[in-house]
Amino acid sequence: MSAKSIFIIVLTVLLTVILMNNNEEMSFWIFGEAKVPKLGVFAGVFFAGWLIGFLMGRPKSTPKNDVEDYPEAEEIRPKNTLLSQEDQDYIS
Repeated sequence: MSAKSIFIIVLTVLLTVILMNNNEEMSFWIFGEAKVPKLGVFAGVFFAGWLIGFLMGRPKSTPKNDVEDYPEAEEIRPKNTLLSQEDQDYIS
């Protein structure tokens, strides 16, 4: 068994013990008094944190920059002087 597998098993067992020992209800204010199980509060905080982390960790989408979309970019790009004119025309 690898260290990663052992770590996941130990973490799962600890999480299960913690959740099973915190199953009583607690008074919680959600725009009015409500009795909510601690397990529900734990789950709500976990999923809210997961959702915020997922949304913050996504890479930002960037527009595709093609030379065809910006013809002036062809003029800005320096020509490689190590290639022959025939090779430069082929690459272009």
